[in-house]
Amino acid sequence: MGKIGESFEKLVKVMETLRAPGGCDWDRAQTHETLKPYLIEEAYELLDAIDRADDREMMEELGDVLLQVVFHAQIAKERGAFDIKDVVDFLTEKLIRRHPHVFKDRGKYSYKQWEEIKAKEKGKKKRSSIGDVNKALPALSFARRIQENASAVGFDWEDASGVLEKITEELKEFRENPSEEEFGDILFSIVNLSRFLGIDPERALRKATEKFINRFEKMEQLLESEGKKLEDLSLDEMELYWQKAKKA
Repeated sequence: MGKIGESFEKLVKVMETLRAPGGCDWDRAQTHETLKPYLIEEAYELLDAIDRADDREMMEELGDVLLQVVFHAQIAKERGAFDIKDVVDFLTEKLIRRHPHVFKDRGKYSYKQWEEIKAKEKGKKKRSSIGDVNKALPALSFARRIQENASAVGFDWEDASGVLEKITEELKEFRENPSEEEFGDILFSIVNLSRFLGIDPERALRKATEKFINRFEKMEQLLESEGKKLEDLSLDEMELYWQKAKKA
């Protein structure tokens, strides 16, 4: 066994000890269901570390995500369902099977072939060239993945100018009919534009929201320094302090 195998085996043994009688009460009490929020939280903390290009933090957060994998596998082992070896073996075999252009015929990557292999694995008939995308994804990511899949089979705009025209068209339709459906069409088109520009819509919206929070807090600090309260201001006065916060 190599060093990587030894390290991984040690991690698995630590988790077994934590879950065993005499181990950690908290770890022993966890189930697949109770761990769900931690898995989501760790994934987002990893994304934050990647955004900040913090290698040390990224290493730590990758470890926390791996912990969740090992944790769930240990619980499954105790249920007699599967263990961590099954998880690793299944993943390895799937990677090889889905990359015949690397491990078998040495041809070129094909999106169509990828989707056909996935459909065959799941015992499904391939219903659409757009692929079988997980609908549980956050809405912006879901839209982007669908658009990427459509683009892979040639259903796409030639360039970003076409998407900009589409956004203008959707805005016009929304003014005429301000409904949830028309609003969704605007968002879908904006996600399409982000794809053409190489911008992650989830990250862009998160950064914009964080910027709003920072400016709002700065505005409150400015008001506090002058002995004023936000709720006592008119909308025009709030706008004045908002602009001051932006400059600050």
